[in-house]
Amino acid sequence: MLTVSAAADVTSAFTEIGGLFEKETGIKVTFNFGSTGQLAQQIEQGAPVDLFAAANASFIDELEQRGLIIPETKAKYAQGRLTIWTRKDSAHQIDRVEDLASPALKRIAIANPEHAPYGRAAREALQHAGVWDSVLPKLVYGENISQTLQFAESGNVDAAIVALSLSINSDGKWKLVPGELHNPLVQTLAVIKGAKNEAAARKFAGFINAPEGRTVMRRYGFALPGEEAAP
Repeated sequence: MLTVSAAADVTSAFTEIGGLFEKETGIKVTFNFGSTGQLAQQIEQGAPVDLFAAANASFIDELEQRGLIIPETKAKYAQGRLTIWTRKDSAHQIDRVEDLASPALKRIAIANPEHAPYGRAAREALQHAGVWDSVLPKLVYGENISQTLQFAESGNVDAAIVALSLSINSDGKWKLVPGELHNPLVQTLAVIKGAKNEAAARKFAGFINAPEGRTVMRRYGFALPGEEAAP
């Protein structure tokens, strides 16, 4: 059995890819989805992980510096995008990041920027749009991007900045955040050094970037290695 720790934004896509991989190879994949920073910390502490798929290259780079990955397995697998998400029954009309500063919006959710790459990107977008200071008192932090969306779906917040990959199949309204407002979310994976299932991990990493995996990733709104992300 292959153990994969992966960023929360790829939950639906990787679950689907894992099913295709098992069907083709007979290798079962067990996933641990969460915030990239927390998953990286678990790996540093010796968690039994075979493959790590991060939402940002910097976390893979840090693990490489600590000698915790197999360097030649490091590979980009996607580039993520942000959206502003509201419930379908929301009376709020939000077309731009700047609209989040409206006094009518009382609570806004983002992933915790301390350990979630999508939270960092949300903070950057708010800063570059010039509304960080006015939005800051309204912020509610999700532990990861999935929980951030759950806050908005439940109505506990008026809006959330979440991943496009989670927005696409959600039952809500969303607007893309312009990519130039934040650093690119270059999602990167690597096989963990000393992995019990290294060969299977290498095979699954290749499968993600093979036509089968790329077809699924593209359907969830990811730009893929070698493809330009839309503005």
